[in-house]
Amino acid sequence: MIDWKRQCAAIIPCFNEAGRIAPVIEGVRRHLPGVIVVDDGSTDGTDAEAAKAGAIVLRHSINSGKGTALREGWQWARRLGFSWVLSLDGDGQHSPHDIPQFFARAEQTSARLVIGNRMGRVGAMPPIRRWVNKGMSRWLSSLTATRLPDSQCGFRLAHLDALLNIKLTSKRFVIESEMLVSFLAAGEPVEFVPIQAIYGPGPSRISPVFDTWRWFRWWAGRWPASS
Repeated sequence: MIDWKRQCAAIIPCFNEAGRIAPVIEGVRRHLPGVIVVDDGSTDGTDAEAAKAGAIVLRHSINSGKGTALREGWQWARRLGFSWVLSLDGDGQHSPHDIPQFFARAEQTSARLVIGNRMGRVGAMPPIRRWVNKGMSRWLSSLTATRLPDSQCGFRLAHLDALLNIKLTSKRFVIESEMLVSFLAAGEPVEFVPIQAIYGPGPSRISPVFDTWRWFRWWAGRWPASS
């Protein structure tokens, strides 16, 4: 049995989430005392709210992107002696109640990457996000010859040794796809667990146009037409 409270840290990248970050941290700390928030250039006091809620806070002076924030959080977790990291968003989309499912699946299967699967409960998902996620997941499933029901979910558990031994360069939301494909390419099995997704009234941080374009640019670079 893995002592998750001692061996796993939560990594929460966020940008301008002062009104929502504290409940997220409080919910996570019921399962994991170690919470690292990477405040990616917020201007609304997110860092102060995160610190008051009990998180270790790393602050960027400018917005550098989710991929950059996650990589910094992973490195800090390693310096602090953790072996696993649980990444989730700071906007309340991911429910801390689902955290034990990740731990159980990792222990049952020995997988070193476990990803949340929202696609069994898509009723609340905005239509454009549902369409984009399904399309990207189909493409990656085809290219990797692996069934990937939710390739874009940011709620995921990873073993730090495996994570830090692969080269990840994406600065923004493409990090989710790059991480997943890199684990598979390294021969690491990937597991999925069903989760709920909570969509509030605020706008998504994902831009359907620009982030989809970045994703296609990454995809084209990884699988050139000549291959």
